[in-house]
Amino acid sequence: MIVVTGAAGFIGSCLVSALNDADYKDLVLVDDFAKSEKAANLEGKAFTAKVHREDFHTWLDANHKMVYFIFHIGARTDTTEFDRSIFEHLNLGYTQKLWQQCVEYGIPLVYASSGATYGLGEHGYSDSHEVVEKLKPLNPYGDSKNDFDKWGLAQERKPYFWAGLKFFNVYGPNEYHKRRMASVIFHAFNQIRDRGEVKLFRSHNPEYKDGEQLRDFIYVKDVTAVCLWLMETRKTSGLFNLGTGQARTFLDLAKATYAALGKEPNISFVDTPADIRDKYQYYTQAEMDKLRAAGYDAPFTSLEEGVGDYVQHYLQDKRYL
Repeated sequence: MIVVTGAAGFIGSCLVSALNDADYKDLVLVDDFAKSEKAANLEGKAFTAKVHREDFHTWLDANHKMVYFIFHIGARTDTTEFDRSIFEHLNLGYTQKLWQQCVEYGIPLVYASSGATYGLGEHGYSDSHEVVEKLKPLNPYGDSKNDFDKWGLAQERKPYFWAGLKFFNVYGPNEYHKRRMASVIFHAFNQIRDRGEVKLFRSHNPEYKDGEQLRDFIYVKDVTAVCLWLMETRKTSGLFNLGTGQARTFLDLAKATYAALGKEPNISFVDTPADIRDKYQYYTQAEMDKLRAAGYDAPFTSLEEGVGDYVQHYLQDKRYL
């Protein structure tokens, strides 16, 4: 039995699909299933049971002997939320309790950390454990992820296998419910469909031209492939970056979206909102040497290939993975 928390969300539901494709069907899905806008993410998927996230710790105490592996993908991911108590409960305290249960019951654990832990990148983008204490995230969400990473590393008792995945800019199917927090590809597609034009943030940094802000965009299918590989190999524990290792511009992203639709680019720029301008990231790029050294050798999907697949096979007909 494999547990997936956050199973109704974007990455969680794509992971459920990937597990099903690999013939893993005995799954326990954990989430707040009351949100109807996420229900379509799980339609047609095979699983054994659903457990509400607030009941999961009690459920695990009673059923731990049947659990083979836990993917803890569930979290509050809104970077514009500033109520720290929400993150302390759902991201920090909840994960600490789960970690302790995995230690007690001998269950391997993969959990979602975040590239948001790196803040403005003052200390680079290395997933070395020595850097974690120095990092300065830009918002309570990033703080909650980094606080757990620090706490986990400091624990004398750890799950016999564990991995914290620092997701960079993940995009792909099943993010329809995310609205404002959905990927830029999702928003670019909708802008092209509705207005024929994409609006990107203007640069307010003299070192970057408009639209040449850089991000490490990773396709969700690559994320789930790494998750399955970690479950099936379970060799090296630790924190791992999960990006492509290749930063691309927002102009590249917008042009790839137009190309996937067979349209000529029509791109303009608007000011970055004043409330986020001072903390806006102009560059992120995951250092991927650590995951490669652990043995993961599959290539990552290029931005053009990933956007093409996402647009043509999912967004155009509002299909789900």
